[in-house]
Amino acid sequence: MTTQPSKENKNVLLEPYDFSLVLGGPLYQLLRRSRLADDALDLARRRMLVITAFVWLPLLIFSVLQGLAWSGAKLPFLYDFDSHCRFLVALPLLIYAELVVHARMRNILRQFLDRDIIPQAQRERFFAIVQSAARLRNSIVVEILLIAFVYVVGVNYIWRNYISVQGETWYASSLDGGISLVKLWYVYVSLPFFQFILLRWYFRMFVWTRFLWQVSRLDLRLVPTHPDRSGGLGFLAATVYAFIPLLLAHGVLFSGTIANWIFYEGGKLPQYRLEILALVIVVLFFVLGPLLVFAGRLSSARRTGLAEYGTFAHRYVREFDNKWLRGGAPDGEAMIGSADIQSLADLNNSFEVIRSMHIVPFTKETIFQLAVITLIPFLPLTLTMISVEQLIDKILKSVF
Repeated sequence: MTTQPSKENKNVLLEPYDFSLVLGGPLYQLLRRSRLADDALDLARRRMLVITAFVWLPLLIFSVLQGLAWSGAKLPFLYDFDSHCRFLVALPLLIYAELVVHARMRNILRQFLDRDIIPQAQRERFFAIVQSAARLRNSIVVEILLIAFVYVVGVNYIWRNYISVQGETWYASSLDGGISLVKLWYVYVSLPFFQFILLRWYFRMFVWTRFLWQVSRLDLRLVPTHPDRSGGLGFLAATVYAFIPLLLAHGVLFSGTIANWIFYEGGKLPQYRLEILALVIVVLFFVLGPLLVFAGRLSSARRTGLAEYGTFAHRYVREFDNKWLRGGAPDGEAMIGSADIQSLADLNNSFEVIRSMHIVPFTKETIFQLAVITLIPFLPLTLTMISVEQLIDKILKSVF
């Protein structure tokens, strides 16, 4: 007798919006009340415009009023690549990523059920996992802790010691106790807000990883001969492309920081190749890592499939051999057009699918594509290694 889902769990199944990494939490509710978002996270352009103006425009105004916009320091505000990449590009990308992730991942719950990967007897547990993920996503305590971490660690330690440019900058005096509106707004409003949004994404990825890990502990119905070569979990590979804005945001953020180091601290782009490589590895693990929880299940399904289909194939080819090569075929039965030949070919194809089955639900091509996307924001920095005149000269020579 199968377990019937409760009324509450039926609502989870019938409403695909209930499973979303982004629809929930205190900030989401605040955006809804302020009419910067609706139930489906539309109005993305309005959110990007208003939030970007909130964190960046006061910095421009205050810096102009205080003479720090284009002069007055080693690094004036308008020449701060890191700040502009952070607030004018990376922050809108992080906001836009919410809409993309919600739109592309809203039917994940349905995929598990429609493909019958979750057996009927396991669905009550599956619904409980979904509800647990939603509760964690909506946690007020977590977002309060993220805000506390931003002010205690993010601004006062990580940014000050590892990211900010050393010396006279438009924000430096605030770190030394000086009173300045532009620097106070930057250190206590703009920068913490950005770091909170970024950490909130890291927390969402934790929720996603936890959800997938708990699902992987269920008695999944994986099919070794599935043409996606992932036991039927191939649809999960498509979810990683929903995080492309997130990858670009990280690339833009780090490229802006390196630009400051190059132009104001005398660095050269090749000096930071290890840091760039480390960033690519970390963000790829950040996106692809959650899918690794299925490696054990897929590996087990592959071994089981090879064993079961190996036994079946041995029995079939032995009967095929006895029939067609040892005289077992009935008199008058023609080999040409016999279904036995086609069945043997189909069996070989099925066995080959199992042999080539992936132990993770994504491919090397996926890794390469995501790595290239992450590196795109660094392309403008290559111009620091060659002058404009040299670049034009090389282009003209290659063309003519």
